[in-house]
Amino acid sequence: MKLLDDIIARAKQNNQRIVLPESTEERTLKAADLLLQDEVANIILIGNESEIKEKANSLNLHNIEKATFVNPENHENKEKYINLLIELRKHKGMTHKKAEELVKNPLYLSCLMIKNGDADGEIAGAENTTGNVLRPALQIIKTSPGIKVVSGAFLMFTPLTEYGEEGVLLFADCAVLPNPNANELAQIAITSAQTWRALVGKEPRVAMLSFSTKGSAQHEMVDKVVDATNMAKEMNPDLIIDGELQADAAIVPSINKSKAPGSVLGGKANVLVFPTLEAGNIAYKLVQRLGNVEAVGPILQGMAAPINDLSRGCSVEDIYRMVAVTANQAIENKSNKTK
Repeated sequence: MKLLDDIIARAKQNNQRIVLPESTEERTLKAADLLLQDEVANIILIGNESEIKEKANSLNLHNIEKATFVNPENHENKEKYINLLIELRKHKGMTHKKAEELVKNPLYLSCLMIKNGDADGEIAGAENTTGNVLRPALQIIKTSPGIKVVSGAFLMFTPLTEYGEEGVLLFADCAVLPNPNANELAQIAITSAQTWRALVGKEPRVAMLSFSTKGSAQHEMVDKVVDATNMAKEMNPDLIIDGELQADAAIVPSINKSKAPGSVLGGKANVLVFPTLEAGNIAYKLVQRLGNVEAVGPILQGMAAPINDLSRGCSVEDIYRMVAVTANQAIENKSNKTK
């Protein structure tokens, strides 16, 4: 798929420092070896260097020595990170003793490295739950300015090129927030548009989905989507967005013209924002399985720095791709800070 090739190429051109805290997990280690071989990112492995290399040798991997190794038990920035954690969490009663223990946790250490400017992004979840991955990220990295909601998006690649952007769409939220209110849904729309720009490099056209199109049904769930659309427009007046729209009106020009004449989207939405996690999760899995569609994600959105969560059933290829995605998010993040 050309877009994935472009994402990987962009990562190669501007290497980012990506932390992999699950350094002895077999799929993670195999992916790291390939990433280092292909020079997709500068990989940081958290753990005992001797143990990691021993595991790599047992798997017949030959590029792991190119990684940067950080031993959570003993490294030069340990006290600096302890003090940083105390400062960040002092309002929660963080003590030196507690911080000293947490800094040994690879998931906390990864986030502290990013917060301190020693790394650009993190990917984990091959052997940790989403909660374990997100907890230190929310405590240390926190959300982007003006955003309080973390959500999960999937890039969807369909062979039907008449949909989205030559067959590429982004679905959100499919992974994190069960029933967002109108303001939260608006934030998901804004961050989904940012994800689209970071990964696709083209203008997002955002559809706020519902079971109603422009008042065809009356319900509080419809009202929520209408309110969210208006809030998103206020947050970003330049954003191309419309709602409430049924899915067919969002992506089929002829139906859009019939059901929502004058819509700014014209049936050419490339970012689909679902009203609930239930709808988004069901939709992406059905489309993936029944429509011969490739799904890449979940891509976490709304964080102040890129942190991505893997499925515990992920493949080596999934990890490889998500490191490239994380690198692209980091590149976009830095670009926005310099504007």
